[in-house]
Amino acid sequence: MKIGAHVSAAGGLEKSIDRALALGAETIQIFATGPQSWRPSTHSDGEIAAFRRRAAEAGISPIFVHGVYLINLASTDPVLVNRSVGSLKQYLAFAAKAGAAGVIFHIGSHKGAGFPAVLPQIVRAIGEVLQDIPEAALILENSAGQGDSVGSRFAEIGAIIQAVGSPRVRVCLDTCHCFAAGYDVRTPSGVAAMVAEFEREVGLERLVAVHANDSKAGLGAGVDRHENIGLGQIGEDGFRAVLAHPAFRGTPFILEVPGFNGEGPDKANVEILKRLAAEVGAR
Repeated sequence: MKIGAHVSAAGGLEKSIDRALALGAETIQIFATGPQSWRPSTHSDGEIAAFRRRAAEAGISPIFVHGVYLINLASTDPVLVNRSVGSLKQYLAFAAKAGAAGVIFHIGSHKGAGFPAVLPQIVRAIGEVLQDIPEAALILENSAGQGDSVGSRFAEIGAIIQAVGSPRVRVCLDTCHCFAAGYDVRTPSGVAAMVAEFEREVGLERLVAVHANDSKAGLGAGVDRHENIGLGQIGEDGFRAVLAHPAFRGTPFILEVPGFNGEGPDKANVEILKRLAAEVGAR
């Protein structure tokens, strides 16, 4: 099991590899641009090639790219949907060039329209992105259930995947989001129940990554607030339960925690997760 973190690519893509090594990360997630901007990537082919070489030399893999936070494929605003599709195309093209496994992104919010009403629109949007960019995967991230967000229940994710009908649509599970959406991952029985539902509604073959985040909020709170590993409502026992389940043994775990100094994922959190994995025989 590989354990890593979201790392900054500020100052150049190669610097993200240096930061990963400093943390002890074995797998990483990066942004290609600012997460709150529609601005397209300005990374040159030379910079991307150097990043790929540096990652290979360091043994950092797999690499994931996280889409911008502005994406909303479920919006009733066609301008926002078109911008979201355009951003995903740019990011997927970047991911393919950078040798990344794919682009992880939040599906969006239907703002009260209801999931059945926006499903066809989401499917068309994803289909357009996949058709125009024939490499790398689009990776749906489950939501915490806040507001009218899409994907807090596995049945919604499964419905999207089934309707799109492409093996390039994959899934990233966020532990904080699962917990906030009502999946109790604090015990082995709770994790087993969640995995059984995921297998039934989505299929474990679609799972390619786990965002490992503790939760500030309680079970089913519908609030997306990440906490450092062991300091939140999931706790160390919860992460032991997740890490011990066979479904996750070959899945990379990527930290998106606030960090003990408030500067994002840090070496201490990476070491905690590695320790917990070793304690349950997952490493």
